[in-house]
Amino acid sequence: MPLGIKPTVDFAFKKIFGSPESADALIGLLNAILALPRPITQVDVRNPFNYQEFAEDKLIVLDIRALDSTGRWLNIEMQVSIASGLLQRLAYYACSLYVDQLKSGKNYVSLQPAISICLLSAVLFHDTATAHHRFRMCDPDQGKELPNAVEVHTVELTKYTLGEDTIGQASKIEQWAFFLLFADQYEPRRLRELLPEVEFQEAITIVEQIACKTEDRTMYDQREKAERDHQWRLEGALNAGLEQGREQGRVQGLEQGRVQGLEQGREEGRRQGVVAGKIQVMQQLLGEPERSLDDLLQQPLQELTRLLAELQERLRVRGG
Repeated sequence: MPLGIKPTVDFAFKKIFGSPESADALIGLLNAILALPRPITQVDVRNPFNYQEFAEDKLIVLDIRALDSTGRWLNIEMQVSIASGLLQRLAYYACSLYVDQLKSGKNYVSLQPAISICLLSAVLFHDTATAHHRFRMCDPDQGKELPNAVEVHTVELTKYTLGEDTIGQASKIEQWAFFLLFADQYEPRRLRELLPEVEFQEAITIVEQIACKTEDRTMYDQREKAERDHQWRLEGALNAGLEQGREQGRVQGLEQGRVQGLEQGREEGRRQGVVAGKIQVMQQLLGEPERSLDDLLQQPLQELTRLLAELQERLRVRGG
């Protein structure tokens, strides 16, 4: 029987990679993504898995913060949808990891690299087929880079071409993408045959435990349902916002009386509708009174964008 457990669901992801007893799985994932000259051999998870994180149905960002044996600080998270300002948030938390190292009396030279990693089961960059992006502080004109600073990695899992017939010869990052996207569809024995290395065997064991242990399976099912409900609310709010935004843009464009004005009005209205829909979803997740679309669409796009960023940060802080 297939495992039926998706490693991309927050409960499963945190238990697989955020449990001290499964350090090999996290080390394997990090080495596959970072491809360091000297591979990571040891990690200390600073916010290990615990059930209290999942006590409520509300979705929060459940990241994994870790320190490796060389002193690098790492933040790893799994995202199933693309939130506004995602790249800025990843950069912000990488910078936070960097700044927080410097305690009173310490010298700047003691600062170690801070790395933020986001795995996505949705497409972030639609203009390229490249799945893994690495952002660093550098001068592209001179080819110089600030060493031991901050960097951000994004890994779009669905951009990898994955199949049983080639996965044995694939790169490690492709093998992890295969595991994260398709483990739920396989029986444990077959999955172990396809991914025989120790880090995958450890991860598969955790997935088996979730599938079999009543407490884990119950919590997993609750979190998967919360994730589906979140997506449903988000899509519903966005569709409603888009429709109202299109209509408002049409009216604004007609009032301008020019073809160019019509197109600009439509685009402005569409963008306002998208942001307004996301604001409603954030308010739902935070348990706050939900402002109507009519009310939100009276606000300038710049004000809506500022409000959305504020709500996202409050949700992130609540999950931290």
